[in-house]
Amino acid sequence: MNSMRADHISPLEIFKIGIGPSSSHTVGPMLAARQFRGAVVSYTNMQKQAETSLHVTVELFGSLSATGHGHSTDGAVCAGLIGLHPQESGVEQIWQAMPNLQTEKKIDFDGVSIAFDPEKDLKWQGWTIDEKVLPHPNTIRFSLFSGDKLLLTEVVASVGGGFVNQIVDGQTIWGSSGKETVAVPHPYNTAAEFINICEATGLTPVQVVVRNEAARGLSETDLRKGLLRIWKTIEECIDRGLVTDGILPGGLNVKRRAKSLYEQHKKGTKPVWSQGDLRPSVYAMAVNEENAAGGRVVTAPTNGSSGLIPAVFRTLKEDHNLTEDNLVDGLIAASVIGALVKVHASISGAEVGCQGEVGTSCAMAAGGATVMLGGTPRQMEQAAEIGIEHHLGMTCDPIKGLVQVPCIERNAMGAVKALNAVSLSLASDGSHLVSLDRVLEVMKQTGLDMHQKYKETATGGLALG
Repeated sequence: MNSMRADHISPLEIFKIGIGPSSSHTVGPMLAARQFRGAVVSYTNMQKQAETSLHVTVELFGSLSATGHGHSTDGAVCAGLIGLHPQESGVEQIWQAMPNLQTEKKIDFDGVSIAFDPEKDLKWQGWTIDEKVLPHPNTIRFSLFSGDKLLLTEVVASVGGGFVNQIVDGQTIWGSSGKETVAVPHPYNTAAEFINICEATGLTPVQVVVRNEAARGLSETDLRKGLLRIWKTIEECIDRGLVTDGILPGGLNVKRRAKSLYEQHKKGTKPVWSQGDLRPSVYAMAVNEENAAGGRVVTAPTNGSSGLIPAVFRTLKEDHNLTEDNLVDGLIAASVIGALVKVHASISGAEVGCQGEVGTSCAMAAGGATVMLGGTPRQMEQAAEIGIEHHLGMTCDPIKGLVQVPCIERNAMGAVKALNAVSLSLASDGSHLVSLDRVLEVMKQTGLDMHQKYKETATGGLALG
């Protein structure tokens, strides 16, 4: 089994352009289905004679089964099976895939027609697979049959943030491209190691990441070009959310509020207190309403927490006249925090609750913004630790499995916390009692101790109504 290290996770892996409403329940399953499509094409191409009565089945287990309807997991799987990509394909095209398959009941796998009926071949399973404990709460099994004969099968886990890991004999095979085997000039796998590198070399957090990525084959020019595309996608998402109103899909009849709140802000409506600037909350809600509607968003590090970093960075951009280079620097620094959480705790709400999503995003936003505003590596770590510490134990309990209530407002509140964490860290020397590494240990243990009904199953907490 391969082990993942924080210094092997690229900023362009932490931040991905995709579609709402969920990175683990929508983006990940769509990518996994697309990957299985490739395996089926390879298999059929190798056969000397055509198999007969071919059909595909997809089994969703655990949290994917419990909340997959509300997260549009079925639609995402259908889109992936016909070869669509969450970043490259049109949003309307993606969501039209399942209705089309419900009519056609077959998929063209590069010239080979294979039966697939979403109504009967997409199966909503429970919390065990073959009478064994699931390898991950978000497990999927894809199978290709000829009649009753199993020809090909793949088991994968959608582990949050659009990351997909293959499961072989119950063991996780990291879903990366193998770049983790490349030696980097500044290896680190903990926050303490990262800070020590910065202080020993005099390099900034951004420079450490840039040099490591260059060793892995990604030039600084290409890294910044990719992240600038990420930032532009974020800004476009905010702007769409600020001018769109109406009711979010799913049956809860949740009204989009970002537009009306932003209009109040522009009119100069007086806040309750002198620092009660609504912009961070409004920007966060604008993005998360776009996400809830199945629109184009960026995992930051997940879709459920996709509004927090955009809100913090957009607010600071306006207040400090930040350049695109400044904002890209912030994304690079934030990715370090996200990678550390992914390796030592989790960014999956189904695994550790919302502390792994909104909590992680708050820490990333705070750490990235601190660096963006000239803070030291120790101040960066302190800001990130504050962001995690004050989300410990937060449950993931979406009503009806929809990424709407309480998810949208949680991003708004997390953005305000992140900005406060930045202020606290920049006003200090970076010294603090609890380290980021320690709080990640606690975060993981808290997630393990948390009852499953509070972890993206819609069976506990606020999800009960």
